[in-house]
Amino acid sequence: MDEEIYKKAKERVNQIRGFYSHLAVYIIINLIFYFYVGKSWLWVTAFWGIGVVMQFINTIVLGKDWEEKKIQEFIEKEKRSKEKKEENQ
Repeated sequence: MDEEIYKKAKERVNQIRGFYSHLAVYIIINLIFYFYVGKSWLWVTAFWGIGVVMQFINTIVLGKDWEEKKIQEFIEKEKRSKEKKEENQ
């Protein structure tokens, strides 16, 4: 059990680290291009930024806790539905 918890925690930390690495690369690359290429690069920055925001939402805002809560919610809903069916029979 402890090993399973450790694996989940390590996976979560790797996701968060991946997000921060992606964010750092995004900032550094876009600063370099802004100063050396100019504003013609900004359309790429905008679309790449959408990807960074989506990764932020999936990693930080929703995260694994959200998935686990939703799974438990669906399990409980299914159990209640099954119990109601059994009561009605």
